[in-house]
This record gives sequence, structure tokens and C-alpha cells, in this order.
Amino acid sequence: MMRRHLRSIRGLAPALGGLLLTSAALAAPDAALQERVAPCIGCHGSGMSATEGVPSLGGQLPDYVVTQLFQFREKQREAPPMNEVAAGFSDDDLRSYADAVATLPPPAWSGPPADAALTARAQALVAKHQCNSCHGPDLAGRDAIPRIRAQREDYLAKALAGYKSNARPGYDPAMNEAAQGLSEADIKDLAAYVSRL
Repeated sequence: MMRRHLRSIRGLAPALGGLLLTSAALAAPDAALQERVAPCIGCHGSGMSATEGVPSLGGQLPDYVVTQLFQFREKQREAPPMNEVAAGFSDDDLRSYADAVATLPPPAWSGPPADAALTARAQALVAKHQCNSCHGPDLAGRDAIPRIRAQREDYLAKALAGYKSNARPGYDPAMNEAAQGLSEADIKDLAAYVSRL
């Protein structure tokens, strides 16, 4: 089932009019783009977000970022103020911002590791719900699937709860389907564990 969803995500590229075509080489953003990306960093951080409820963008793959920006621009995903931010973006802007975000360092957990009981419960959930089959063996993402490793705990919990309630529709139903079997305790365990990787 997850492979079918991965195929449909990969098939999203034509629907986005070629936006998901990867660049031959990801160049560092020029000074003008760095200036434009500065407000993004102001909220999301340059690696790890320090703002409650705001996800870390560091380490996200450009195909994932361009897809999210496209969804914000087209109001397929409602998340103020991102809808307003992306409203005036051209297709070239979407790709430029995505490529710039991809140069940010990935977030890294600096606190103590998750305790053994939490780790065991969460690893069982990761295996049961096949999180690694889409997000990768180290949960660092791939293609248009996000990096969740070391993401903010509060954001992960909110995202999982949103997928479970269908308040947050994905561009593919895989996450909404996967989250249906999660209890509140499961969501809490997954968010705590994944954020500490």
C-alpha cells in the first residue's frame, strides 16, 4: 500500500507542471535570494526552529519544499501566514526558495535521548505504520517526502493529529490513512521519539 502511495507522490510532478524536476546542481542562493529567505529563517530558523508550532526547514529536500509552497500558493493547504507569503510566488520563485531552503543545515537534537521505554514503544509504531518505507530508513526524507528526523516535537504531534482528523489533507492520502490507527498516546510517543533522533 505504501509503495502505491510513493508512486502517486512521484507522479505528482506532471500535475505541478514540472516544478518537481530537480536542478542539475543546487547552487548556493545568491545575495538577493538570501535576503528574500531571511524572513523564512526568522520564523523557521536556519536549521532548528526555535518558534513553538513552527516547523524546522533545515535539511528538507527541495522537492518537498516546492510542493508545500505550491500548495500554500494554490490554497490547497491552509496555513496562515504561509498562504499570504506564497500568494505572489511565480513557479520560478517556488523553485528558488526550495533550493535555498535545501542549503540550510538539518536540525539536530541536543538534549538527552529518549528513554528506553519510549524508544521501544515508538520504534514498534514506526515499524507497524511503515514510516521508514516513505520517510527513509533514518527518517531524513526522500524525493517529495519530508524529513521528520529531529523535527520539533510540538509540530510533529500537531501534524499527526491533523492527519488523523483529516484537518490537514496531504497531497497524497498516505499520511491521512496511516494516522487513522494512531491513538493520542501513540502520537505523543512518535512525536517525542522522532524529535529526539
